[in-house]
Amino acid sequence: MIPAGLIFLATYAVLAAGRVPFLRLDRTGAAIVGAVLMIACRLLTLDEAWRAVDQRTILLLFGMMVLVAGLRLGRFFTTASEFIASRVSSTSGLLVAVVFTSGVLSALFVNDTICLVLTPLVIEVARRRGDRPLPYLLALATASNIGSVATITGNPQNMAIGSLSGMSYGRFTAALAPVALVGLAFDAVIICWLFRKSVGQHGRVAVGRTLRPVHRGLLMIATLVAGGVVVAFVAGVEPALVALVAAAVLLMAFRVRPRKLYRQIDWELLALFAGLFVVVAGAERAGLVAWMFAALRPFSLGSVVGMTVVSGVLSNIVSNVPAVMLFRTAVPQLAHPATSWLTLAMASTLAGNLTMVGSIANLIVVQGAKHQGVRVTFGEYLKVGAPVTLATIAFGVFWLSW
Repeated sequence: MIPAGLIFLATYAVLAAGRVPFLRLDRTGAAIVGAVLMIACRLLTLDEAWRAVDQRTILLLFGMMVLVAGLRLGRFFTTASEFIASRVSSTSGLLVAVVFTSGVLSALFVNDTICLVLTPLVIEVARRRGDRPLPYLLALATASNIGSVATITGNPQNMAIGSLSGMSYGRFTAALAPVALVGLAFDAVIICWLFRKSVGQHGRVAVGRTLRPVHRGLLMIATLVAGGVVVAFVAGVEPALVALVAAAVLLMAFRVRPRKLYRQIDWELLALFAGLFVVVAGAERAGLVAWMFAALRPFSLGSVVGMTVVSGVLSNIVSNVPAVMLFRTAVPQLAHPATSWLTLAMASTLAGNLTMVGSIANLIVVQGAKHQGVRVTFGEYLKVGAPVTLATIAFGVFWLSW
Protein backbone atom coordinates (compact mmCIF):
# COMPACT_ATOMS: atom_id res chain seq x y z
CA MET A 1 0.00 0.00 0.00
CA ILE A 2 2.93 2.37 0.68
CA PRO A 3 4.24 2.58 -2.94
CA ALA A 4 0.69 3.02 -4.25
CA GLY A 5 -0.02 5.70 -1.64
CA LEU A 6 3.12 7.63 -2.50
CA ILE A 7 2.46 7.49 -6.23
CA PHE A 8 -1.19 8.44 -5.76
CA LEU A 9 -0.48 11.35 -3.40
CA ALA A 10 2.39 12.67 -5.53
CA THR A 11 0.25 12.55 -8.67
CA TYR A 12 -2.67 14.36 -7.05
CA ALA A 13 -0.34 16.90 -5.45
CA VAL A 14 0.88 17.89 -8.92
CA LEU A 15 -2.73 17.96 -10.15
CA ALA A 16 -3.56 20.38 -7.34
CA ALA A 17 -0.47 22.57 -7.86
CA GLY A 18 -0.66 22.53 -11.65
CA ARG A 19 2.99 21.74 -12.30
CA VAL A 20 6.37 20.83 -10.80
CA PRO A 21 8.67 23.85 -11.38
CA PHE A 22 12.03 22.07 -11.36
CA LEU A 23 10.89 19.18 -13.57
CA ARG A 24 8.58 21.28 -15.79
CA LEU A 25 5.97 18.57 -15.22
CA ASP A 26 2.34 19.61 -15.80
CA ARG A 27 -0.93 17.87 -14.88
CA THR A 28 -0.97 15.62 -17.93
CA GLY A 29 2.65 14.67 -17.39
CA ALA A 30 1.95 13.83 -13.76
CA ALA A 31 -0.92 11.52 -14.76
CA ILE A 32 1.27 9.74 -17.32
CA VAL A 33 4.22 9.35 -14.92
CA GLY A 34 1.89 8.17 -12.15
CA ALA A 35 0.36 5.55 -14.45
CA VAL A 36 3.79 4.30 -15.54
CA LEU A 37 4.95 4.04 -11.92
CA MET A 38 1.86 2.04 -10.97
CA ILE A 39 2.84 -0.48 -13.66
CA ALA A 40 6.60 -0.36 -12.98
CA CYS A 41 6.03 -1.02 -9.26
CA ARG A 42 3.93 -4.07 -10.24
CA LEU A 43 0.78 -2.68 -8.68
CA LEU A 44 -0.90 -3.32 -12.04
CA THR A 45 0.08 -5.37 -15.05
CA LEU A 46 0.03 -3.84 -18.52
CA ASP A 47 -3.16 -5.73 -19.32
CA GLU A 48 -4.80 -4.55 -16.09
CA ALA A 49 -3.75 -0.96 -16.80
CA TRP A 50 -5.27 -1.18 -20.27
CA ARG A 51 -8.52 -2.57 -18.88
CA ALA A 52 -8.59 0.19 -16.25
CA VAL A 53 -8.96 2.85 -18.95
CA ASP A 54 -12.63 3.41 -19.70
CA GLN A 55 -12.61 3.30 -23.50
CA ARG A 56 -16.11 4.78 -23.81
CA THR A 57 -15.01 7.97 -22.06
CA ILE A 58 -11.91 8.35 -24.25
CA LEU A 59 -13.81 7.62 -27.47
CA LEU A 60 -16.64 10.00 -26.56
CA LEU A 61 -14.15 12.76 -25.82
CA PHE A 62 -12.28 12.14 -29.07
CA GLY A 63 -15.42 12.08 -31.20
CA MET A 64 -16.79 15.27 -29.67
CA MET A 65 -13.44 17.00 -30.18
CA VAL A 66 -13.52 16.17 -33.91
CA LEU A 67 -17.13 17.37 -34.16
CA VAL A 68 -16.35 20.66 -32.44
CA ALA A 69 -13.25 21.08 -34.62
CA GLY A 70 -15.50 20.72 -37.66
CA LEU A 71 -17.91 23.33 -36.33
CA ARG A 72 -15.00 25.69 -35.70
CA LEU A 73 -13.61 25.23 -39.23
CA GLY A 74 -17.09 25.93 -40.60
CA ARG A 75 -17.23 29.12 -38.49
CA PHE A 76 -20.46 27.95 -36.82
CA PHE A 77 -19.73 29.66 -33.51
CA THR A 78 -18.67 32.91 -35.18
CA THR A 79 -21.83 32.99 -37.28
CA ALA A 80 -24.08 32.30 -34.30
CA SER A 81 -22.38 34.95 -32.16
CA GLU A 82 -22.52 37.61 -34.88
CA PHE A 83 -26.18 36.86 -35.52
CA ILE A 84 -27.15 37.28 -31.86
CA ALA A 85 -24.94 40.33 -31.17
CA SER A 86 -26.29 42.20 -34.19
CA ARG A 87 -29.87 41.86 -32.94
CA VAL A 88 -29.45 42.98 -29.32
CA SER A 89 -29.20 46.69 -28.53
CA SER A 90 -28.96 47.05 -24.75
CA THR A 91 -26.02 45.97 -22.59
CA SER A 92 -28.31 44.04 -20.26
CA GLY A 93 -29.85 42.24 -23.21
CA LEU A 94 -26.43 41.36 -24.59
CA LEU A 95 -25.27 40.08 -21.19
CA VAL A 96 -28.32 37.82 -21.00
CA ALA A 97 -27.68 36.71 -24.58
CA VAL A 98 -24.05 35.84 -23.76
CA VAL A 99 -25.15 33.87 -20.69
CA PHE A 100 -27.75 31.74 -22.47
CA THR A 101 -25.85 31.37 -25.76
CA SER A 102 -22.66 30.18 -24.09
CA GLY A 103 -24.68 28.03 -21.68
CA VAL A 104 -26.66 26.25 -24.39
CA LEU A 105 -23.63 25.79 -26.67
CA SER A 106 -21.62 24.43 -23.74
CA ALA A 107 -24.31 21.88 -22.99
CA LEU A 108 -24.10 20.61 -26.55
CA PHE A 109 -20.44 20.99 -27.51
CA VAL A 110 -18.17 20.92 -24.40
CA ASN A 111 -17.68 24.07 -22.30
CA ASP A 112 -13.88 24.35 -22.60
CA THR A 113 -14.10 24.61 -26.39
CA ILE A 114 -16.93 27.13 -26.26
CA CYS A 115 -14.81 29.36 -24.00
CA LEU A 116 -11.83 29.02 -26.32
CA VAL A 117 -13.90 30.01 -29.35
CA LEU A 118 -16.12 32.71 -27.86
CA THR A 119 -13.59 34.66 -25.75
CA PRO A 120 -12.12 36.67 -28.67
CA LEU A 121 -15.59 37.12 -30.17
CA VAL A 122 -17.02 38.48 -26.92
CA ILE A 123 -14.14 40.95 -26.58
CA GLU A 124 -14.56 42.02 -30.21
CA VAL A 125 -18.29 42.66 -29.75
CA ALA A 126 -17.73 44.63 -26.53
CA ARG A 127 -15.09 46.83 -28.17
CA ARG A 128 -17.28 47.55 -31.19
CA ARG A 129 -20.01 48.69 -28.81
CA GLY A 130 -17.59 50.73 -26.70
CA ASP A 131 -18.36 48.58 -23.64
CA ARG A 132 -16.02 47.23 -21.01
CA PRO A 133 -15.35 43.54 -21.87
CA LEU A 134 -15.21 42.37 -18.21
CA PRO A 135 -18.96 41.73 -17.61
CA TYR A 136 -19.24 39.75 -20.85
CA LEU A 137 -16.14 37.66 -20.06
CA LEU A 138 -17.44 36.81 -16.59
CA ALA A 139 -20.81 35.94 -18.11
CA LEU A 140 -19.10 33.63 -20.62
CA ALA A 141 -16.95 31.84 -18.03
CA THR A 142 -19.67 31.27 -15.44
CA ALA A 143 -22.43 30.42 -17.91
CA SER A 144 -20.29 27.89 -19.78
CA ASN A 145 -19.81 25.96 -16.53
CA ILE A 146 -23.48 26.21 -15.57
CA GLY A 147 -24.80 25.23 -19.00
CA SER A 148 -22.45 22.25 -19.23
CA VAL A 149 -24.20 20.68 -16.22
CA ALA A 150 -27.20 19.84 -18.41
CA THR A 151 -25.78 17.02 -20.54
CA ILE A 152 -23.28 14.18 -20.62
CA THR A 153 -21.39 16.00 -23.39
CA GLY A 154 -21.28 19.33 -21.56
CA ASN A 155 -17.84 18.84 -20.02
CA PRO A 156 -15.16 16.15 -19.61
CA GLN A 157 -16.17 15.14 -16.09
CA ASN A 158 -19.77 14.60 -17.20
CA MET A 159 -18.53 12.37 -20.02
CA ALA A 160 -16.66 10.26 -17.49
CA ILE A 161 -19.72 10.11 -15.22
CA GLY A 162 -21.94 9.16 -18.16
CA SER A 163 -19.65 6.28 -19.12
CA LEU A 164 -18.97 5.06 -15.59
CA SER A 165 -22.62 5.21 -14.51
CA GLY A 166 -24.12 3.80 -17.71
CA MET A 167 -26.79 6.50 -17.49
CA SER A 168 -28.54 7.43 -20.74
CA TYR A 169 -28.21 10.89 -22.28
CA GLY A 170 -31.94 11.50 -21.92
CA ARG A 171 -32.13 10.52 -18.25
CA PHE A 172 -29.08 12.64 -17.39
CA THR A 173 -30.46 15.66 -19.23
CA ALA A 174 -33.95 15.32 -17.78
CA ALA A 175 -32.48 15.39 -14.27
CA LEU A 176 -29.97 18.20 -14.65
CA ALA A 177 -31.26 20.46 -17.46
CA PRO A 178 -33.59 22.28 -15.00
CA VAL A 179 -30.58 22.95 -12.74
CA ALA A 180 -28.71 24.42 -15.71
CA LEU A 181 -31.62 26.57 -16.90
CA VAL A 182 -32.40 28.01 -13.47
CA GLY A 183 -28.68 28.44 -12.86
CA LEU A 184 -28.29 30.44 -16.08
CA ALA A 185 -31.19 32.67 -15.01
CA PHE A 186 -29.50 33.24 -11.62
CA ASP A 187 -26.23 33.97 -13.41
CA ALA A 188 -27.80 36.58 -15.70
CA VAL A 189 -29.61 38.32 -12.83
CA ILE A 190 -26.53 38.41 -10.59
CA ILE A 191 -24.21 39.74 -13.31
CA CYS A 192 -26.72 42.36 -14.48
CA TRP A 193 -27.19 43.48 -10.87
CA LEU A 194 -23.47 43.68 -10.09
CA PHE A 195 -22.83 45.68 -13.28
CA ARG A 196 -26.11 47.60 -13.13
CA LYS A 197 -24.41 50.98 -13.69
CA SER A 198 -23.58 50.00 -17.24
CA VAL A 199 -26.52 47.79 -18.26
CA GLY A 200 -28.65 50.69 -19.39
CA GLN A 201 -26.40 51.47 -22.33
CA HIS A 202 -27.61 50.86 -25.87
CA GLY A 203 -25.82 50.33 -29.13
CA ARG A 204 -26.40 47.61 -31.67
CA VAL A 205 -23.26 45.94 -33.05
CA ALA A 206 -22.44 46.77 -36.62
CA VAL A 207 -22.24 43.65 -38.76
CA GLY A 208 -20.38 43.00 -41.98
CA ARG A 209 -16.94 42.19 -40.53
CA THR A 210 -16.18 38.80 -39.00
CA LEU A 211 -12.92 37.52 -37.60
CA ARG A 212 -12.63 35.12 -40.57
CA PRO A 213 -14.75 34.47 -43.66
CA VAL A 214 -17.42 31.79 -43.37
CA HIS A 215 -17.13 28.69 -45.57
CA ARG A 216 -20.78 27.97 -46.35
CA GLY A 217 -20.18 24.39 -47.50
CA LEU A 218 -18.28 23.42 -44.35
CA LEU A 219 -20.77 25.27 -42.18
CA MET A 220 -23.72 23.39 -43.69
CA ILE A 221 -22.05 19.97 -43.35
CA ALA A 222 -20.91 20.58 -39.75
CA THR A 223 -24.34 21.94 -38.74
CA LEU A 224 -26.17 18.96 -40.24
CA VAL A 225 -23.83 16.48 -38.55
CA ALA A 226 -24.16 18.30 -35.19
CA GLY A 227 -27.95 18.26 -35.51
CA GLY A 228 -27.86 14.54 -36.22
CA VAL A 229 -25.69 13.98 -33.17
CA VAL A 230 -28.14 15.79 -30.89
CA VAL A 231 -31.07 13.80 -32.29
CA ALA A 232 -29.19 10.52 -31.82
CA PHE A 233 -28.27 11.42 -28.24
CA VAL A 234 -31.88 12.23 -27.38
CA ALA A 235 -33.02 9.00 -29.08
CA GLY A 236 -30.88 7.02 -26.66
CA VAL A 237 -28.10 5.83 -28.98
CA GLU A 238 -24.78 5.07 -27.26
CA PRO A 239 -23.06 8.52 -26.95
CA ALA A 240 -19.55 7.21 -27.71
CA LEU A 241 -20.77 5.49 -30.87
CA VAL A 242 -22.66 8.59 -32.00
CA ALA A 243 -19.60 10.80 -31.47
CA LEU A 244 -17.35 8.40 -33.39
CA VAL A 245 -19.76 8.14 -36.32
CA ALA A 246 -20.00 11.94 -36.43
CA ALA A 247 -16.20 12.20 -36.47
CA ALA A 248 -15.99 9.64 -39.31
CA VAL A 249 -18.64 11.48 -41.36
CA LEU A 250 -16.82 14.79 -40.98
CA LEU A 251 -13.49 13.26 -41.96
CA MET A 252 -15.06 11.89 -45.14
CA ALA A 253 -17.31 14.86 -46.01
CA PHE A 254 -15.02 17.79 -45.24
CA ARG A 255 -13.03 18.99 -48.24
CA VAL A 256 -10.09 20.05 -46.06
CA ARG A 257 -6.91 18.35 -44.97
CA PRO A 258 -7.67 16.07 -41.99
CA ARG A 259 -4.62 17.59 -40.33
CA LYS A 260 -6.66 20.74 -39.72
CA LEU A 261 -9.12 18.73 -37.65
CA TYR A 262 -6.41 16.77 -35.83
CA ARG A 263 -4.64 19.97 -34.78
CA GLN A 264 -7.68 21.07 -32.77
CA ILE A 265 -7.99 17.84 -30.77
CA ASP A 266 -6.90 18.19 -27.15
CA TRP A 267 -4.54 15.21 -27.05
CA GLU A 268 -3.30 16.31 -23.62
CA LEU A 269 -6.77 15.92 -22.13
CA LEU A 270 -7.12 12.43 -23.60
CA ALA A 271 -3.73 11.46 -22.13
CA LEU A 272 -4.73 12.98 -18.77
CA PHE A 273 -7.88 10.85 -18.65
CA ALA A 274 -6.05 7.66 -19.60
CA GLY A 275 -3.32 8.26 -17.02
CA LEU A 276 -5.79 9.05 -14.25
CA PHE A 277 -7.80 5.89 -14.90
CA VAL A 278 -4.62 3.85 -14.36
CA VAL A 279 -3.46 5.82 -11.29
CA VAL A 280 -6.83 5.48 -9.58
CA ALA A 281 -7.00 1.77 -10.49
CA GLY A 282 -3.62 1.22 -8.83
CA ALA A 283 -4.77 3.06 -5.72
CA GLU A 284 -7.97 1.00 -5.69
CA ARG A 285 -5.97 -2.24 -5.98
CA ALA A 286 -3.92 -1.22 -2.94
CA GLY A 287 -7.05 -0.37 -0.93
CA LEU A 288 -6.15 3.30 -0.70
CA VAL A 289 -9.35 4.68 -2.25
CA ALA A 290 -11.52 2.47 -0.03
CA TRP A 291 -9.61 3.72 3.03
CA MET A 292 -10.07 7.34 1.93
CA PHE A 293 -13.83 7.03 1.50
CA ALA A 294 -14.11 5.18 4.80
CA ALA A 295 -12.52 8.25 6.39
CA LEU A 296 -15.12 10.44 4.63
CA ARG A 297 -18.05 8.38 5.94
CA PRO A 298 -18.99 11.01 8.59
CA PHE A 299 -19.81 13.41 5.74
CA SER A 300 -22.68 11.14 4.56
CA LEU A 301 -21.64 10.76 0.94
CA GLY A 302 -24.91 8.96 0.25
CA SER A 303 -26.86 12.19 0.81
CA VAL A 304 -27.13 14.98 -1.75
CA VAL A 305 -25.72 17.54 0.70
CA GLY A 306 -22.81 15.33 1.75
CA MET A 307 -21.82 14.47 -1.83
CA THR A 308 -22.12 18.13 -2.80
CA VAL A 309 -19.81 19.32 -0.02
CA VAL A 310 -17.14 16.64 -0.51
CA SER A 311 -17.05 16.75 -4.33
CA GLY A 312 -17.22 20.54 -4.38
CA VAL A 313 -14.25 20.91 -2.05
CA LEU A 314 -12.23 18.23 -3.85
CA SER A 315 -12.97 19.84 -7.22
CA ASN A 316 -11.51 23.14 -6.06
CA ILE A 317 -8.40 21.41 -4.68
CA VAL A 318 -7.42 19.03 -7.48
CA SER A 319 -9.79 20.16 -10.31
CA ASN A 320 -13.06 18.49 -11.20
CA VAL A 321 -11.87 15.74 -13.58
CA PRO A 322 -9.36 14.19 -11.11
CA ALA A 323 -11.95 14.58 -8.32
CA VAL A 324 -14.59 12.68 -10.29
CA MET A 325 -12.13 9.85 -11.00
CA LEU A 326 -11.84 9.17 -7.26
CA PHE A 327 -15.55 8.35 -7.02
CA ARG A 328 -15.63 5.66 -9.73
CA THR A 329 -15.83 2.74 -7.27
CA ALA A 330 -17.34 4.55 -4.27
CA VAL A 331 -20.55 5.79 -5.90
CA PRO A 332 -21.85 2.35 -7.04
CA GLN A 333 -21.70 1.22 -3.41
CA LEU A 334 -23.91 4.04 -2.12
CA ALA A 335 -27.60 3.59 -1.35
CA HIS A 336 -28.83 5.59 -4.36
CA PRO A 337 -26.03 5.53 -6.96
CA ALA A 338 -27.98 7.26 -9.74
CA THR A 339 -28.74 10.29 -7.55
CA SER A 340 -25.15 10.28 -6.29
CA TRP A 341 -23.76 10.32 -9.85
CA LEU A 342 -26.05 13.23 -10.75
CA THR A 343 -25.08 15.10 -7.59
CA LEU A 344 -21.40 14.53 -8.37
CA ALA A 345 -21.89 15.94 -11.88
CA MET A 346 -23.79 18.94 -10.57
CA ALA A 347 -21.50 19.84 -7.66
CA SER A 348 -18.13 19.17 -9.32
CA THR A 349 -19.11 21.43 -12.23
CA LEU A 350 -20.88 24.29 -10.44
CA ALA A 351 -18.15 24.45 -7.78
CA GLY A 352 -15.76 25.38 -10.57
CA ASN A 353 -17.36 28.83 -10.72
CA LEU A 354 -16.20 29.75 -7.21
CA THR A 355 -12.76 31.10 -8.15
CA MET A 356 -10.86 32.06 -11.26
CA VAL A 357 -8.81 28.86 -11.06
CA GLY A 358 -11.78 26.61 -10.21
CA SER A 359 -12.13 25.19 -13.71
CA ILE A 360 -10.22 24.94 -16.96
CA ALA A 361 -13.00 26.89 -18.70
CA ASN A 362 -12.37 29.88 -16.40
CA LEU A 363 -8.64 29.80 -17.10
CA ILE A 364 -9.26 29.63 -20.85
CA VAL A 365 -11.35 32.81 -20.67
CA VAL A 366 -8.84 34.62 -18.44
CA GLN A 367 -5.82 33.64 -20.56
CA GLY A 368 -7.66 34.35 -23.81
CA ALA A 369 -8.62 37.80 -22.53
CA LYS A 370 -5.01 38.46 -21.47
CA HIS A 371 -3.82 37.75 -25.01
CA GLN A 372 -6.36 40.34 -26.21
CA GLY A 373 -5.06 42.94 -23.76
CA VAL A 374 -7.89 42.54 -21.21
CA ARG A 375 -7.02 41.70 -17.61
CA VAL A 376 -9.37 39.83 -15.28
CA THR A 377 -8.23 39.88 -11.65
CA PHE A 378 -8.87 37.21 -9.01
CA GLY A 379 -11.01 39.65 -7.01
CA GLU A 380 -13.10 40.73 -9.99
CA TYR A 381 -13.87 37.12 -10.76
CA LEU A 382 -14.62 36.22 -7.13
CA LYS A 383 -17.11 39.08 -6.86
CA VAL A 384 -19.27 37.30 -9.44
CA GLY A 385 -18.17 33.68 -8.95
CA ALA A 386 -18.98 33.43 -5.23
CA PRO A 387 -22.66 34.47 -5.35
CA VAL A 388 -23.23 32.57 -8.61
CA THR A 389 -21.74 29.38 -7.12
CA LEU A 390 -23.74 29.62 -3.89
CA ALA A 391 -27.03 30.33 -5.68
CA THR A 392 -26.67 27.62 -8.33
CA ILE A 393 -25.44 24.89 -5.97
CA ALA A 394 -28.20 25.71 -3.48
CA PHE A 395 -30.81 25.21 -6.19
CA GLY A 396 -29.04 22.06 -7.43
CA VAL A 397 -29.15 20.55 -3.94
CA PHE A 398 -32.81 21.50 -3.57
CA TRP A 399 -33.73 20.05 -6.98
CA LEU A 400 -31.92 16.73 -6.57
CA SER A 401 -33.15 16.33 -3.01
CA TRP A 402 -36.72 17.02 -4.05
